[in-house]
Amino acid sequence: MQLFYNSKITTTTTQFTFDKTESRHIVRVLRKKEDDKIFITNGLGELFTSEVIIANDKKCLVKIIHVEGFKKPWNYYLHIVIAPTKLNDRLEWFLEKATEIGIDEITPIICEHSERKVFKTERMEKIIHSAAKQSLKYHFPKLNEPISFKQFLTTNFTGQLFIAHCEETEKKSLKSQLSPNQKTTILIGPEGDFSTKEIQQSLEHNFIPVSLGESRLRTETAGVVAVHSVAFINEKVND
Repeated sequence: MQLFYNSKITTTTTQFTFDKTESRHIVRVLRKKEDDKIFITNGLGELFTSEVIIANDKKCLVKIIHVEGFKKPWNYYLHIVIAPTKLNDRLEWFLEKATEIGIDEITPIICEHSERKVFKTERMEKIIHSAAKQSLKYHFPKLNEPISFKQFLTTNFTGQLFIAHCEETEKKSLKSQLSPNQKTTILIGPEGDFSTKEIQQSLEHNFIPVSLGESRLRTETAGVVAVHSVAFINEKVND
């Protein structure tokens, strides 16, 4: 099934016109004609089955013929707070894989040791949307604007709170600390790791220091390991 995404579609929408880029893809590449079906999601758990009314490669018009709501396929809420990597393609890889596995919210965080402090939100959202469509997900993760570590710690926290870092201090494995079906926030630092000051500040805000294994991981790998760990713990319980 080919899945399209548009955040503006709601349950009251009766007709929808695709933009020029998607219209061209639908008509020229997918070779859709009048009366053919197109599947669309708004990323909020709803799937819209539509029928082509006008197959124009500049302005493809469809009518909504059926709406179906889907429950989120996982029973937890996962928020990964991660420092942008020096190379954009590494962060893009994380966003793609995290979306495929299952994640609810992502916040780019700027730390003392961050080598990249510019974040292209629009580009990263496209990566997330593409991964969600390809993996046929109807619930898309929320991508927040970048925020400094200090600013992030001023927000309100609930649920399980963890910080994964590489300092030689007392830590327990993330998997041993996770509880299933919970709201979980995990901090992942930059290539140079969190500073000692940042780690101490996180502990003062009730974040639990954890390890993601024996190996020293790249930022994007650590992010994927964290996402998979949460998914794995919940699968074991809910199987």
